[in-house]
Amino acid sequence: MKENQDLKELVKQRYNELALDSDTLKGCCCGKSPAPPSKKVFTIMSEDYKNLKGYEPDADLGVGCGLPTQYANIKKGDTVIDLGSGAGNDCFIARSEVGESGKVIGIDFAPQMIAKARANALKRGYTNVEFLEGDIENMPLPDNTADVIVSNCVLNLLPQKNIIFKEIYRALKPGGHFCISDVVLNGIFPKEFTDNAAMYAGCIASAIQKEDYLAEIEKVNFTNIRVERTKTVIIPDEVLYEHLDENTIQKYKSGNVGIYSITVTGEKQ
Repeated sequence: MKENQDLKELVKQRYNELALDSDTLKGCCCGKSPAPPSKKVFTIMSEDYKNLKGYEPDADLGVGCGLPTQYANIKKGDTVIDLGSGAGNDCFIARSEVGESGKVIGIDFAPQMIAKARANALKRGYTNVEFLEGDIENMPLPDNTADVIVSNCVLNLLPQKNIIFKEIYRALKPGGHFCISDVVLNGIFPKEFTDNAAMYAGCIASAIQKEDYLAEIEKVNFTNIRVERTKTVIIPDEVLYEHLDENTIQKYKSGNVGIYSITVTGEKQ
C-alpha cells in the first residue's frame, strides 16, 4: 500500500512540475524527466487536436495518448467527467459538444494543474466547466453523476486500476458510458524497465498488459467493451538511455514486446 502511495506522489510531483513549466515547455509525459540531465522534449504519444472544435492551444500540454472525445459519443446536454483533466484540454473539447445545456467536470490530483485549468476556463468565461482537485480512485462526486466519462493517458499512471474502474462505474449514470485512451503493454518486459521510477512518472512503466487491462474492465460488469483504436508507441533511444542502463535497453529491444495506446469504450447498464 505504501509503495502505491509513493508512486502516486511521484506522479503528482511530475504533473505539478509540468503545469509550472508549461508556459515555456510543452511535451509528452515521457519528455522532461523530473531529474534532468536532458531538457529535450519528446512528443511520443501526443495527438493533433488542432482540428477539433473547442480546442484551446494553451490548455494542450501534449501529454495525451489518444483523442477520447472523438469516440465518446458525447451529446448536447450531457454531463461529462474527465479523469486526470490536466490544464483542461479534453474538457474544453467536451464542452463544445455538450453545449450550454451540458456540464463538464474535470478531476485532477495535481494542485498546479487544477489552478492552470481554472485559469484557462476563467479567461474564456466558461461557466459550465468545473475543475475539482481530487483522487480519481475516490472521486469527489456522488453516484450516478455522469452520462459520459473520458480520460486521456492517465489511468495507466496509477497502480490500482481495479479501484479506478469501480469508481468509473459508480460515477456513471445507468445507461452511461466511458471512453478512455490509455497505454498498455504486450509481452513480458524486463523487470528493470517496469520498475524504473522515472519511467513510471513518464507514462510507460506503470502500464499493464492489454489483456489484463481489459479484464479489469470486464470485472466491473461493463458491457459492450470495445477497443476503438490502437496505436503503436515508439520510445526514442535518447529517452531510453536517459532512464535505463545498456543491459536493460538491450533486453527490451531483443524481447517480443510492444507498447500501445488504445482507446476503449464500455457501457454501464
